[in-house]
Amino acid sequence: MHLDCYKIYDVAPDLVPARSNRDWMDAFTDRHPYRCLPLTMANSTGWELLCPMDIKIKWNGGPRNEDIQLLTRGDPKAISSFADAHFMRGIVTFHTGHLFRTPPGWGVWVTGAPNWPKDGIYPLTGLVETDWLPFPFTMNWQMTRPGEVVFEKGEPFAFITLMEHKKLEEVQPERKLLRSNEELVKEYTAWSESRADFNTRLKSGEENAMKERWQRHYMKGQKPTGDKADSHQTKRRLKPPKDV
Repeated sequence: MHLDCYKIYDVAPDLVPARSNRDWMDAFTDRHPYRCLPLTMANSTGWELLCPMDIKIKWNGGPRNEDIQLLTRGDPKAISSFADAHFMRGIVTFHTGHLFRTPPGWGVWVTGAPNWPKDGIYPLTGLVETDWLPFPFTMNWQMTRPGEVVFEKGEPFAFITLMEHKKLEEVQPERKLLRSNEELVKEYTAWSESRADFNTRLKSGEENAMKERWQRHYMKGQKPTGDKADSHQTKRRLKPPKDV
């Protein structure tokens, strides 16, 4: 399967496999947010588009285009090829520089990098039908209050991943009582008892619990019963784009 990434011009923002690390996660003692595998996997399940220049956004809170200023430490003449403000009301538009094409039924989900908060601005998410679209889409950010926000050169301004979105309409959610699945009840009960026992031992300062510090069932792809999940992954290995 291919994701075709057509550069509209000779020079376009870099497109790279998304990184799993985050500065705010690194700042924690022992970097313990990385123990949450779903968090790090979400961070890296897609590709990042990187800012080709630094951009400072200044918004006075007004509704007009003129109420937003875009500045850079680089060449100000280059700003318009990358970012502008034509939606008004504090919305800034970034140009991806690419026209993406996907196989039939697949679309591109575009948003900000997951779990990458930016104070004062919020990413607007889009689902794009790139299996037929003959023109590029943009990435938009909404200022949440008057002030200034900076995107540094090399920082992701957009994050894309793929979705077979038409298949979602074939999915029928079914809510059931847990007790209707005996095997799952056993596994859930084993997990609940194991977690309660571990937390009790950790709270009391029991040596083995203090040494372990946290339970690693999910990280290991292992159920509390000891069974292994064959499809478990702990790291995403996405391919970088290649020039063809």
